[in-house]
Amino acid sequence: MRIRAVLKSLLFAYALTGVLLLLLAFALFSFDLGETVVDVGITVVYVLACFMGGFMAGRILHRDKYLWGVGTGAAYYLLLLLVSFAVRGHWDMSITHAVTCFFMCAGGGTLGGMLS
Repeated sequence: MRIRAVLKSLLFAYALTGVLLLLLAFALFSFDLGETVVDVGITVVYVLACFMGGFMAGRILHRDKYLWGVGTGAAYYLLLLLVSFAVRGHWDMSITHAVTCFFMCAGGGTLGGMLS
């Protein structure tokens, strides 16, 4: 039951990521946004998706919500790394960026779980 809830939350978070990134791409081409705005938008999408995934996991499980939220955020991050590595074929991220991204994903999931 618990793993299924995290997988549902993770699937929801990735579906939300896809929709939000499509909206960001539409805004990029419609309004000719700069690189800085797009980078901030991608960061917001990751954190919001992890927040919503953690929120959903907390709503489903009702106990230890923040732990399931951080688990959802960490799983989101790991899947993000695996897909990125599979597509590019090599590690293309600084250690600082990797650690920052992990804490944003885990933090977003934790906050979502706590507020559920």
